[in-house]
Amino acid sequence: MADEIDYNIVFPDAGTSERHWQGTKEPVVILLGWAGCKDKHLSKYSSIYNEQGCVTIRYTAPLKTVFISESFGYKELSSTALKLLEILYDYEVENSPIFFHVFSNGGFMLYRYIVELLHNDKQFSSLHVIGAVVDSAPGSANVRGALRALMATLGPKISPVLRYVLLVLFAVTVVLLRIVLYPLTKYIHKNHYDAVQDKPPSWPHFFLYSRADLTIRHRDIEFFMKAVKQKGVPVDSFDFVSSPHVGHYRDFPEQYALKCREFLVSCMKESEGTEIKKRQHVQMQ
Repeated sequence: MADEIDYNIVFPDAGTSERHWQGTKEPVVILLGWAGCKDKHLSKYSSIYNEQGCVTIRYTAPLKTVFISESFGYKELSSTALKLLEILYDYEVENSPIFFHVFSNGGFMLYRYIVELLHNDKQFSSLHVIGAVVDSAPGSANVRGALRALMATLGPKISPVLRYVLLVLFAVTVVLLRIVLYPLTKYIHKNHYDAVQDKPPSWPHFFLYSRADLTIRHRDIEFFMKAVKQKGVPVDSFDFVSSPHVGHYRDFPEQYALKCREFLVSCMKESEGTEIKKRQHVQMQ
């Protein structure tokens, strides 16, 4: 089943893993790319974790699935989320600590369905997620992003007049369905922003963003962080101030990589501490 989606998995060499994790199972880092992200770009981020002795899985959902299907309430990404989690069993790494690195709304829309499966599906109840880095997300009511996705999907061969008509029709429909009528349509299909905010996962999150981001408003991210923090989710964040949308690693490579690695290590330590407490509790009973 997992063969139906176009993903990449990289295993570290045993020496690197042992050096970094010394006897504990190395983490599996699942990277969910932004809409339109090429794998060569995503692989630069996965190397942050490969050098740390982690297994990495890279996947970017197709543009039309992310923006068009989601905009019109088709939950195509739900089956993609299922296939991604099944990869863990295909490669027999389901008992390893799981860590997510999520990019922009394109990655966050898919993350939303993964979170729902981890909440609700007994098949995945034994998976042990330790944390998530969220880069340039989540944003609310992102009509501009949806229009860019449609332009890319239409391609260069379509006539300018038809392109303009389709874009206007699409924009009007999305604004109606996802903004004007959203107080009603949310009972049929909540957007990613509200769905995760209403039922957030309990593992720690680290939000990397920038107030210079012109695609995702920094106030959307800050409001989201505040809301999930109030529900008991451990939240940390860093504002790069000047870097563009999903451009923080490009502008600040050393600082970005260091922050990701430090957060991963802290999540692993927190996870090990929780496991020790659980074992002690069981032994005392």
